[in-house]
Amino acid sequence: MTDSPFRGVIPPVVIPLTEKRQLDLEALERTINRMINAGVDGLFFLGSSGEVAFLTDAQRYHVLQEAIAMVHGRVPVMAGIIDMETMRVVDQAKRATGYGVDALVATAPFYALGGPKEVERHFRAIREYTDLPLFAYDLPACVHTKLDPTMLVRLGEDGVLQGVKDSSGDDVSFRWLMLQNEDAGHPLQLLTGHEVVVDGAYLGGADGSVPGLANIDPESYVEQWKAAQAGDWERVRDIQNHLARLMFVTREVKATVGFGAGVGAFKTALWQLGVFNTNQMREPVEPLEGEDVDHIVEVLKRAGLMDADAPTRR
Repeated sequence: MTDSPFRGVIPPVVIPLTEKRQLDLEALERTINRMINAGVDGLFFLGSSGEVAFLTDAQRYHVLQEAIAMVHGRVPVMAGIIDMETMRVVDQAKRATGYGVDALVATAPFYALGGPKEVERHFRAIREYTDLPLFAYDLPACVHTKLDPTMLVRLGEDGVLQGVKDSSGDDVSFRWLMLQNEDAGHPLQLLTGHEVVVDGAYLGGADGSVPGLANIDPESYVEQWKAAQAGDWERVRDIQNHLARLMFVTREVKATVGFGAGVGAFKTALWQLGVFNTNQMREPVEPLEGEDVDHIVEVLKRAGLMDADAPTRR
């Protein structure tokens, strides 16, 4: 499937907000153009980095409507259709399709947890209602279900799934998935969402990456993908070391945990870089401030993304 449009670097877009927690259209267009100009191969909206779990349906559709217009067909667009149960996901799929997205991304059901039988039926049921490419989103930390590699490949062979976005953090399972996928003739496009070990995923045969950190440094992820395609593994490793150090923006955050520390750090970095106008978060998460902001600025300066004498925004 080397002719698939869903290859390379496809960042999950972090969504900027105004101080009043409204969608910041100016900053959204700026961050979209910045990543496209850096050479990314696609964009993923309404994923975890896009705070999808904190959005009302109306807010989701507002993001999609504006984002599709801003992208304007320059790169493929993937949209998260993440919801608790199957028919709610189907409804999200129908709405997203109407906005003109190029692919859909769904997790396993959550809240009313089932077993392997129900998870497989969930994806097969979504397929009955859409003709768009469908990616399974493996995110056990949030949905409390780890997707089985054998099931995923089976769904790929049956034409139910066209790919997997793996954010499980389970590199052993992902390696087995890559092997089984290859043995089956590569029915699935396999994308890693694990920012810090993208080099290992590429070496194992992954078709691309969906790194939230690419919102901050898209050029490095694009260069890394090109180096991998050229077989320059030493360069791939060197870039990964730079990116692993840059990921320290999410470490040592003291004010909060979870989305506030992860996506909150990404938003704060983009704010300090002048891409975002604020580092505001969705309710009930508060934006980072004080020493957490200072820590993030230090990491950006060490990574060469900010001048050493650049002032910290407050």
